[in-house]
Amino acid sequence: MLELRGLSAGYNGVPALVDVSLRVESGEFAAIVGPNGAGKSTLFKAISGVVVATSGSLRFEDRDLLALPAADRAHLGIAHVPEGRQVFPSLSVFENLQMGAYAARAQREWKDNLERIYSWFPVLATRARTLAGALSGGQQQMLAIARGLASAPKLLMLDEPSMGLAPSIADEIFDRIVSIHAQSRLTVLLVEQRVAEALHFAQRGYVLEAGRVVLSGAHDELMRDDRIRQAYLGM
Repeated sequence: MLELRGLSAGYNGVPALVDVSLRVESGEFAAIVGPNGAGKSTLFKAISGVVVATSGSLRFEDRDLLALPAADRAHLGIAHVPEGRQVFPSLSVFENLQMGAYAARAQREWKDNLERIYSWFPVLATRARTLAGALSGGQQQMLAIARGLASAPKLLMLDEPSMGLAPSIADEIFDRIVSIHAQSRLTVLLVEQRVAEALHFAQRGYVLEAGRVVLSGAHDELMRDDRIRQAYLGM
């Protein structure tokens, strides 16, 4: 579904990604982990078009994403839920969800999709008319994920969904993500600071360090790797 080959990108001539190659299959749950400053968020921005790639190739369902502006990429079924939640605080929960459903595909599936979203996040149904700015941090994160789902995506990219949340709330958010993937078979690409959880549930993982992929593999392969166990799992 998604394939990067030798992708490089940066800011004002300073490289943040260098020769990155990865592949995510349809229906797969893949995780990208690594230390702060490794280029994980930049990778997502390059896929969604917010950051311009300087070299390499980027394809989604055999479409050349580098030939498309960011707005057009969203219409292909790519949803990017950025770090820091970034909900619209002066709009209600329902209005935030509507903002996510602007693509033609999302408009066609809006009624059924909204029902699914409310079943996954019941608190959003009960607070549909509440301003997003009045929600707790955990509820805002649920809303940010739900807004991404409202676009009826084929690929859901989640950037640090547990950031800034209490451990118990982060656990709940992560459980919801895993449940959504299991029920819908939606393709999920996750950047997550909770490395143990991310690699435990992901079918495939990539480790970024200093803008480069230094390790990659299927779930079992990575969990057996001594470098992963020592550096990220404390084993």
